[in-house]
Amino acid sequence: MFPQNMRIDVHHHVFLDAQKKAKKNLEVGWRTPDENLPWTPQISLAAMDKLGVQTTILSPPPVSSTSCGADNRVEVRQQNIYSSHLCATYPSRFGFFAGLPFLDDVEGVLEEIAFSFDVLGADGVALISSYGDGSSAKYVADDLYDPIWKELDRRHAVVFLHGAQTPSSTPYPHPWLGVPVSEVPNETYKAAAHLVVSGKKRRFHNVNIILSHLGGSTPFLAPRVAALSHYMGCPLTPEEIIEDFKSFYYETALSSHETTLTAMATLVPSDRLLFGTDFPAVSAKTVEWYTENLENHFAGRPLELANIMHENALRLFPNLGKSNDVSSGGQQIGHPLHDGP
Repeated sequence: MFPQNMRIDVHHHVFLDAQKKAKKNLEVGWRTPDENLPWTPQISLAAMDKLGVQTTILSPPPVSSTSCGADNRVEVRQQNIYSSHLCATYPSRFGFFAGLPFLDDVEGVLEEIAFSFDVLGADGVALISSYGDGSSAKYVADDLYDPIWKELDRRHAVVFLHGAQTPSSTPYPHPWLGVPVSEVPNETYKAAAHLVVSGKKRRFHNVNIILSHLGGSTPFLAPRVAALSHYMGCPLTPEEIIEDFKSFYYETALSSHETTLTAMATLVPSDRLLFGTDFPAVSAKTVEWYTENLENHFAGRPLELANIMHENALRLFPNLGKSNDVSSGGQQIGHPLHDGP
């Protein structure tokens, strides 16, 4: 039985290449806590113990998200094998979302979906909001990607959808307001809205999509989409558009506050909310601040809080509850691009 006072974290990254992560941070205006780089499984396990997290579902970093090719496929495959070995080493502590090749490589993506689910036992797949740069970028509901969504729909898969770190056409306004702060939440919204107004959310309704960071700006812009996209020609009625926005799951990482949680309650019930941390992109102290906000908001409503902290995740990922009684052990695990898993 899953420990009732513990949490399931559905938003937890793996940073396998510290140099690449540091370079990306400079490009987008972010600072990963020094103590979290270079990342190791032990860093996450220590944070999980401190934060009361029983199980974490790992998300890979986007891999070569601007180009197709054999190298891209190989790198993604290595990372997914590493994640699966990590789950086997710590079966009660980790699950994983499989990374996928650059989405324009539809054949490669379909092969990786099959391998990740059928061989590695992935809990779902991770997508970013768009693939490519500038005017050539495509959002996840692009018609080219329909075969991918069709396969995910057939499998009743879970998709973790994270906003891409896409710069605006203007510089971010301040060093403290870099791309992850100011742009990523809007990228999540744009991907969600694209899925809705294109009809893909409705068409591929067997896919359970989790929107990162409480959907970013999605809850606040959904009514704008409902009326104005319908006015612009979307065949869905405003009510149907709102209904489709309600069909997403929303996770709490870096977003839990009285204001945002109150707004979410007017959009979806608590059984659509999941707990997330965004560790190790942020410090354990930052996670604690958001978690305290979450607990304070639901003080006096223990059943709703339990839903968010673990029950909703157990319903979405039933396999997580089957291994929680297995000891996590103290094994070390190698780097997939160096030592091998």
